[in-house]
Amino acid sequence: MSSMPYDEAVSQFLEYLELEQNRSSKTIQNYSHYLTRLSDFAGDIKVEDIDADLIRKWRLWLNRLGTNTSDELSKTTQNYHLIALRSFFKFCAKRDWPALAADKIELARTTRPQVTFLNTEEVERLSSQPDISTPAGLRDRAILELLFSSGLRISELVGLDRDHINLKRREFMVRGKGQKDRPIFISQEAADWIEQYLQKRQDNVKPLFIRYSGTKKVDLSGNYHRLTARSIQRMVARYARLAGITKHVSPHTLRHSFATDLLMNGADLRSVQAMLGHSNIATTQIYTHVTDPHLKAVHEKFHRSRDK
Repeated sequence: MSSMPYDEAVSQFLEYLELEQNRSSKTIQNYSHYLTRLSDFAGDIKVEDIDADLIRKWRLWLNRLGTNTSDELSKTTQNYHLIALRSFFKFCAKRDWPALAADKIELARTTRPQVTFLNTEEVERLSSQPDISTPAGLRDRAILELLFSSGLRISELVGLDRDHINLKRREFMVRGKGQKDRPIFISQEAADWIEQYLQKRQDNVKPLFIRYSGTKKVDLSGNYHRLTARSIQRMVARYARLAGITKHVSPHTLRHSFATDLLMNGADLRSVQAMLGHSNIATTQIYTHVTDPHLKAVHEKFHRSRDK
């Protein structure tokens, strides 16, 4: 088959992700960004022009490419580019286009960042910061309780509508990464705070968590806008400072805290994997090292000492 221009092939690949793989718009946007960087480097090329030597030179270019906040791209970000290229080459193979084999691309070695989580006392201090006498404060308390109780990703939380959550059964479904559905379970305490927040609301708008401040808090019809991920990130960080917590705290920190709390209280890794929505258990294993104190206590309780 004749050689395919790279830009045209990428365009067809992105359409394939959207129509046949049903990937999210954010994933498609990211893949487009990563793959476009290859043509930024190599110029007007064809798919068959991409060989091991070109990829090696591109990796050197990426390694020296700065960002707005750093003089270089992290190894993890560089690997995202390579993962996108791997997926693209697999697509090319399906179309029988002359292309490098996907398994020829090796990812850079990376070290996993240390997981930051809050202990029970820190979670209590954080959750007690909102002023629950105001609608915004009651909303914020419900958000903090829900994040810790459910392990939701922030993208999943901001997408919730009022009718998504069954507060009586304390469970609901979300569609996470890879368009995969998973069940979410919440505590009675979290359900009670959400109930209080909804009772305080004087509207019938669809989103569960809405904005109460800012110039763009309502749309043209006068309905409140959905709270954004960035707003929630700022809110969590602000309450953490008020609580006197010196470590960096984000919504994802509460997801880490949720997983750590489960493991330290005896949950098995497979169950935690399912509740977090991880497709690979290796991703869930980042939490195992933070349960070392718990494992030590188990060892001391159950392992027979030779001195006795």
